[in-house]
Amino acid sequence: MKTVAYYNGRISEIDDMRIPLNDRSVFFGDGVYDATMAANHRLFEADYHLERFFNSLSKVDITIDFSKEELETEIQNCVNLADSDGTLFVYWQATRGTSRRNFTFPETDANIIIYIYEAPLTDLRKPWKVITKEDTRFLHCDIKTIDLLPAVLASEEAKRKGCSEVIFHRGDRVTECAHNNVQILKNGVFITPPLDNLILPGTCRRHFLEICKRLGVPCEESPFGIDELFSADEVVITCSSTFGVPVCEIDGKAVGGKDGRLLRILQTECVADFERETGFKTDIL
Repeated sequence: MKTVAYYNGRISEIDDMRIPLNDRSVFFGDGVYDATMAANHRLFEADYHLERFFNSLSKVDITIDFSKEELETEIQNCVNLADSDGTLFVYWQATRGTSRRNFTFPETDANIIIYIYEAPLTDLRKPWKVITKEDTRFLHCDIKTIDLLPAVLASEEAKRKGCSEVIFHRGDRVTECAHNNVQILKNGVFITPPLDNLILPGTCRRHFLEICKRLGVPCEESPFGIDELFSADEVVITCSSTFGVPVCEIDGKAVGGKDGRLLRILQTECVADFERETGFKTDIL
């Protein structure tokens, strides 16, 4: 299968899958999700993604009929069906069941979707241009909800301006991007915003902190502002498919490019971890 879709045990190609109109995702975006990359039918850092997924489930009071281990088995079974020599985007979500449109919780079982298709890792040799935008999203950004309208609107604004991403800020405090985490390198220190309800606990963010500790690179989880973005030696964006892409321009002004040596060390280690876990040779660095 070139693509794989799973809905409550039914499996087909993505374009052939049908789901009920009354699924709670349709009217309310009432659900949570997670996603990772895979290659050679091997999931990358599945444990961390499943842990985050179950944390999101708990925060929105959705219960599913799978343990972490059972859900990983279902996801792995779907990955095994994918016919690909490249890297795969592996997405899964749970919604609060199926019922007629009503704001209160239905008395139905949760629905599980798994969604897999071939997709590349981000090319780390091509720096991004980004814009900044006041963060007017809700105050539960630590939950990986499927209700992503603010991120959709911000991403479209960036695209229309010829940019790849949006960096959100609340006042002067930088939070995260529309669909990535953002960090800076300054004076040899890797700095990332602290975990709270204003940012998603990114798995690649965590991975970079782990790499810093492994290599003896100083790292901090502390707030930073807009001015610090512009004065940073490097601005670094991460997510499950983006292993530390540098930013070269923010709001039309050149940034970064002052500590490529350290950034490449961190990128190289992250890419090597992916290659070791999946057995797949990348060409992104």
